[in-house]
Amino acid sequence: MTNENNNTKDKKPKFSPYWIYGILIAIFIGFQIFNSGSYNNGSVITPTDFFKYLEDGDVAKVVVVTNRERAEVYLTKEAEAKDAHKNAIPQSFLPSATALPNYKFNYGSLENFEKKLDETKANLTTKPIVKFDPEESDWQDFLIGILPFVLLIGVWFFIMRRMSGGAAGGAGGQIFNIGKSKAKLFDQNTKVKTTFKDVAGLEGAKEEVQEIVDFLKYPEKYTTLGGKIPKGALLVGPPGTGKTLLAKAVAGEAKVPFFSLSGSDFVEMFVGVGASRVRDLFKQAKEKSPSIIFIDEIDAIGRARGKNAMSGSNDERENTLNQLLTEMDGFGTNTNVIVLAATNRADILDKALMRAGRFDRQIYVDLPDVRERKEIFEVHLRPLKKAEGLDLDFLSKQTPGFSGADIANVCNEAALIAARNGKKAVDKQDFLDAVDRIIGGLEKKNKIITPSEKRAVAFHEAGHAVVSWMLEHAAPLVKVTIVPRGRSLGAAWYLPEERLIVRPEQMLDEMCAALGGRAAEKVIFDKISTGALSDLEKVTKQARAMVTVYGLSDKVGNLTYYDSSGQSEYGFSKPYSEQTAEIIDKEISDIIEKQYKRAVDLLEEHKDKLTELAEVLLEKEVIFKDNLEKIFGKRAFEKEEPEASKPAEDIDKKQE
Repeated sequence: MTNENNNTKDKKPKFSPYWIYGILIAIFIGFQIFNSGSYNNGSVITPTDFFKYLEDGDVAKVVVVTNRERAEVYLTKEAEAKDAHKNAIPQSFLPSATALPNYKFNYGSLENFEKKLDETKANLTTKPIVKFDPEESDWQDFLIGILPFVLLIGVWFFIMRRMSGGAAGGAGGQIFNIGKSKAKLFDQNTKVKTTFKDVAGLEGAKEEVQEIVDFLKYPEKYTTLGGKIPKGALLVGPPGTGKTLLAKAVAGEAKVPFFSLSGSDFVEMFVGVGASRVRDLFKQAKEKSPSIIFIDEIDAIGRARGKNAMSGSNDERENTLNQLLTEMDGFGTNTNVIVLAATNRADILDKALMRAGRFDRQIYVDLPDVRERKEIFEVHLRPLKKAEGLDLDFLSKQTPGFSGADIANVCNEAALIAARNGKKAVDKQDFLDAVDRIIGGLEKKNKIITPSEKRAVAFHEAGHAVVSWMLEHAAPLVKVTIVPRGRSLGAAWYLPEERLIVRPEQMLDEMCAALGGRAAEKVIFDKISTGALSDLEKVTKQARAMVTVYGLSDKVGNLTYYDSSGQSEYGFSKPYSEQTAEIIDKEISDIIEKQYKRAVDLLEEHKDKLTELAEVLLEKEVIFKDNLEKIFGKRAFEKEEPEASKPAEDIDKKQE
């Protein structure tokens, strides 16, 4: 401890150029004050005023500056005390070796001024001192004139230093480092805590990236058989699935230098900077080879070229991409440098970037399945104080379609809810409330709803519950609530199966269940409302997908107008004729109306049970699967336990 203190005392503080900027600004302001004080309106007089003061005997000395055509007037001590000279600058305005003049004026012609001055002095009893000074220095004006330029140069140096990322006391060469790479280096001296143990699920993706690290650690294992080390791997997948986390794990596991940066780090306002940073990045990586480069969100620079009509605005980005293509697999290819990249928009990347030899492998990081979600829960539950006997299988089944980031959010939200309720541990109900909170929004129990609106919402949600209960392929119900949450007035929560393929009858049953809310309003009140907005949006998208994407329509046939590449050759025009567009619109409308009539018929058949369920819902505000079993009995076609479950809410929005 003593040695550290001694080292601290002996350490001299670094000199900062901010002091230089501050001193220059202070000098400039000081001269401005001095100059404005010497030449303000109170100290400038006319020659007529001067001769009047001279005749009154107030002038003690006159200094005539011939090279400036100016005269400086010094008053007597008695004259300074007069009211007539209250606007004169006092001779002690600033501490100086010589007193300051009280007045200054321009005399014009020197010859005429001398003549009149001699005439006036001849009539005076006490004659003032007259001194001619033809060599007054202009150093003040010179400094005042040059200081703004010095200040501008200093500010320019400061801006360039900031833009180049150099520290305040850094070397002068850092000013021009704007073209240098901004990649952060992780090596054996850098402690990265994230490892593959922290990445749950993603077994296929982990195996691929582990193999890449193995390539660099033991290259002879693969090259002895004649194989070549791959140049790059592209991690593709929806947001929140763990692409960047996987790259962090590579940095933690690899014993080789790891350069990490974002695609936007190449983008700069200056021309040529992006390409220069790419060159410098690969130069650094080659010097430390074998090494790994990770570029997050590569679509910032990897977007397909030539797709924008105003290509001039993209020249700099395209130059950066061209340089990246050249570095990855160009004439002078860097050896033993592997590039990892991540994006969730692989469809817009340039085809030249995706070809073999650049990104040899595309690793798809998909949303986790029920088994992987359980592993992800185990990772995120480690720091939480959870209740004993918490069923992870139940939690994983409650969250299908959730990404790893969503599950992390669920765990955190559950802990916050438990703390808010004063619990000592996080239990099952906290997780259920967290899922409700994330999907449906914040619960608003104090929202003002009229009794008639509440009754309409109750029958609407009961209609969803009844129709989904009666249909074989509709998702089984978990609970129904009429407590406002987020922008919805009510919601129904289901446990859909995780299907890899979907058949037409399954899609039609789901559409019928979604229209059950509006059908219930029609059956009970013989009126419909705006409460089915989200239902209609969902159903319309499903019907359009059946007709135009999956080819499940008899009238349109086995055709699809879906472009998986995202680079459709049709541009803004439709890839079908107006006659086909009419057929598509008619088919979509027929599918929806048929399922709506089917829902109405089902509810007409079970109208009494619908009313009974709605009354229970009005009384309790939240009902569960058990309430439906009491009224309708057990579903005859219900499976013992669905493979996975998700509270896929039906949010009924009010018209704003």
